[in-house]
Amino acid sequence: MINFRKHPHLRNFYASARDTWLLFRQFQWPLIAFMGAIVGGGVLYTWLAKLAGEPIDTTSEAVYHILGLTFLQPIEEFPQTWFLQIFYFIMPIIGIGILAQGVADFGVLFFNRNARGKEWEMAVASTFNQHVVLIGLGHLGFRVAQKLHDLGQDVAVIEINPQADMVASVQDLDIPVLADDGKREAALRAVGVKKARAIILCTQNDSLNLQIALKARSINPDIRVVLRIFDDDFAMALQDQFEFKAMSATGRAAPAFAAAAAGVEVTRPIMVEGEELSLASLRVTPESALAGMSVAEIERDFDVSVVLLRRSGEPPDYHPEASRQIIVNDTLAVLGGSTQISVLAQRSNAHS
Repeated sequence: MINFRKHPHLRNFYASARDTWLLFRQFQWPLIAFMGAIVGGGVLYTWLAKLAGEPIDTTSEAVYHILGLTFLQPIEEFPQTWFLQIFYFIMPIIGIGILAQGVADFGVLFFNRNARGKEWEMAVASTFNQHVVLIGLGHLGFRVAQKLHDLGQDVAVIEINPQADMVASVQDLDIPVLADDGKREAALRAVGVKKARAIILCTQNDSLNLQIALKARSINPDIRVVLRIFDDDFAMALQDQFEFKAMSATGRAAPAFAAAAAGVEVTRPIMVEGEELSLASLRVTPESALAGMSVAEIERDFDVSVVLLRRSGEPPDYHPEASRQIIVNDTLAVLGGSTQISVLAQRSNAHS
């Protein structure tokens, strides 16, 4: 799998190639109409030529003659019969007219991709794998998108009523924004929910967030779901019943949503000497870049405090020694700011 984030020029090339292929697929109808006119004209000319006493040997030769005639290169002499003469004037108009209209439309769309904004956004989203899908580009969604970008995550956004300024700011970060209804399965598939690692739902409608979450889970049973929920009791019920990470918007910053999408459990922040600190729990997976690091290296590199290390078959180690090395399947509890925890979460999901 190509790492498009390390090679953004390849992503643009791939997206352009896919978008161009879609354009060619739209262009097939003018081509079909053009070929129909040539073949139909050849068959008709064969019949009329025989009727006029100026027969052509085969229908295929007549079709070839009409093709040349369309581009003002006839292979037969100018006929004597008036209705055959009409072909010499009408066929170039019909054939070139059909082809020119198709070529003109293709050229306009090819060189002005803004006229096909939705298709282009879908083409960019198709380059993503193990990315995060974000539903809702309001104030919270906008901050979450920025935070995920800062953490080096690929993000694709769906917003039903996009605001021009927010969309422009997000697209400047090379994040595709699809103007569509997140409830539509086609829209979710267009932004790659099937291949996504997580989906974050930031709309202000609890039932809508739940509806989209269930649809996303039906498309991708392994996707991690993070919902914005205003009712704390409802949030707890969703976590218990569906294993969704349901977070009340109250007191939650965008970095916490980004960390949750990375599979990190984060508590509500508390104020300590004017600083917001949260306790986060994460498991070290085989893909994690944390495997092999020492406790001291984690605390130094991410500006957090490791307060617990749990290893299978051993009692929990509170405040583990700085030299202790982290291995796969360890569970860590760390204390830190939301931004620091988000960075740690992103690193824990990255290959070393």
